[in-house]
Amino acid sequence: MTGWAKIRGAEEISDATPAAIYPWWSFTKTILAAAAFKLAEQGRLALDEPFDGKPYTLRQLLAHRAGLRDYGALPEYQSAVARGDLAWPVEEMLERANAGDLVFAPGTGWSYSNIGYTFVRQAIERAVDAELRSALHVTLFAPLGVHASMIRRREDMERLAFAHLHRYDPNWVYHGLVIGTAADAARLLHRLFTTNYLSAASRAAMFDSVPLPFDLTSRPFVAPTPGTGLMIDPQSRHGLMAGHTGGGPGAVCAVYHFPDLVPPTTVAAFAASDDEAAVERFVLGHAP
Repeated sequence: MTGWAKIRGAEEISDATPAAIYPWWSFTKTILAAAAFKLAEQGRLALDEPFDGKPYTLRQLLAHRAGLRDYGALPEYQSAVARGDLAWPVEEMLERANAGDLVFAPGTGWSYSNIGYTFVRQAIERAVDAELRSALHVTLFAPLGVHASMIRRREDMERLAFAHLHRYDPNWVYHGLVIGTAADAARLLHRLFTTNYLSAASRAAMFDSVPLPFDLTSRPFVAPTPGTGLMIDPQSRHGLMAGHTGGGPGAVCAVYHFPDLVPPTTVAAFAASDDEAAVERFVLGHAP
C-alpha cells in the first residue's frame, strides 16, 4: 500500500506517509453528501422537493436513486482520459452521456451515477454562491478542522504522490476532485461521525440504505448496502463499516469508519493500482 492512516477513539493517529498528498476520488461523494445535509439543516437546500423541475429530488441524487446514467463507461470518455485530453465542458459531457434519459423511474431502483453528483455539486455551489473549492472549505473543511482542497488545474496534480497523474486533468471528475493527506481523509470521516457537525437525523439519513441490485462477491463486503453518500457493510468482520472507495487512472483509495470497534476507528488507504478490492481488504485488515 502506498500510503495509509488510522485514527482510533479520541484521534490517536497512525500515519505511514504524513506529507504525501493523494487524490480522494469518489470519497468526495461522502464529502458532498455531508455538505448537502449541512446546508439542508441551515435551510439553504431542499432535500425532498423536485430538483430543478426534474422528476427526482436532491436526496435521490445523493443516494444514486434518481435514475440517472453515468459517464464513466463511455468508450469516448475512457479514450480521452487515456490520451491525456482536457476534460469536455459539462454540457458536452451531459449530451454525450444522454443524461436526460433516465434508466428507471426515480426512487424505484439504484444505479451509481457520477452525473447525479455533478448536479449535487452544482446545487451546493448555488446554495453557497461560490465555486466548490470555497463552498467546501466554508461548509465542511474549516468546521471539521481538515486540510484538503478541491482542485481544477493540471498544475495542482503535480502535488500528488502518484507521478503518473501529474498530467491528468482533474476536471474529468465532474463532481470535483478533492486532494489531501491520508490522515486528513481519515480525520474528516472520523469527525463526521464522532462529532455533532451533523445532526443525529442527518447522520441517520446518510446511513439510509438499499440492497445492491447486483452481485459484488469480488469485493470484501458481506452485505453491501449503499447508503446516501456512503458505501456500507453492516456485516463486516468488524461490525458496521461505512465510508467510500474511489478510483481513477491507476490509483485507488478506500476510507472507512468502524463505529462498532472499541474505540471507534477510521482507516484511509491509497495505492497506485486499479484494484479497489485490494485497498478495501487493506482497510479491513488494519482497522483493529
